[in-house]
Amino acid sequence: MQVWEIILDAFLDTLMVFPFLVVIYILIEFLEHRTTFTKNHKILQGNLAPLIGSATGLIPQCGFSVMAAKLYDKGLIRTGTLLAVLIATSDEAFIILLSSGSAAAAIMPIVVIKLIVGVAVGYLVNFLYTAEKLSETEFEDIHAYSCGREHEGHSDVKVYLINPLLHSLTIAFYLLIVNLVFGFVISAVGEEQIASSMIGGPYFQPFITSLIGLIPNCASSAIITGTYIHGGITFGSCIAGLCANAGLGLVVLFRNTKKIKRNIVFALTLYLISVAVGVAVNSIAVAAGII
Repeated sequence: MQVWEIILDAFLDTLMVFPFLVVIYILIEFLEHRTTFTKNHKILQGNLAPLIGSATGLIPQCGFSVMAAKLYDKGLIRTGTLLAVLIATSDEAFIILLSSGSAAAAIMPIVVIKLIVGVAVGYLVNFLYTAEKLSETEFEDIHAYSCGREHEGHSDVKVYLINPLLHSLTIAFYLLIVNLVFGFVISAVGEEQIASSMIGGPYFQPFITSLIGLIPNCASSAIITGTYIHGGITFGSCIAGLCANAGLGLVVLFRNTKKIKRNIVFALTLYLISVAVGVAVNSIAVAAGII
């Protein structure tokens, strides 16, 4: 296959996904702009907090992880609840999978696994830290804005059309890069050889993908998901990367330089949990003969 054919195929594959990205991001802007925990905020402090946190984190984009990190930094939610949100967060992954066709079938298994892990870790950590005290201050009106962007002072056209369009273009660019890379690699090596010799293997890949997932940028989830769609990593390795992919939630925590040790422990804990989940899923797949 000639170079121009590879470029054209990568461009067309990306172009087919682009309209779906725009529509989904517009819908998410409406959802996130109207979401706040100012009212009924006790649900994030009660017995169901890890469950609700995990379910909320599953909503695409990292706006909810940013909101949860802000609440945690103010002492308004517990450590396990925040971890549940961060583990469940997948940033752009579900949107990319939903737009990819056949790979969309992976969404439900990923949702189930991330929800179970998030809830389990959340309750376990909250149980271990029963002495953790919450602040008595009232909740502020903290919204789940996409990737931490503030909407105040912006026109509806910018919020609900221009922002989704720009975000879609950004994700489409990352997907185009992934499509180009795999297009050239497949052309040079062959698709079957790539599938049979995935970099690192099922037991080492989760260490790599989890590290990539920690990068606080939508590019990390796009690269992980795009690589999985092209068969470059296993399902378990994809989950490992997405469990670690908390978007800008960790950035919010690290802004508090007075608690740098706490933040490092948080990031390390998230990384180790993600690696463990990825290795476990891959081990089951190997035992079942799927890999």
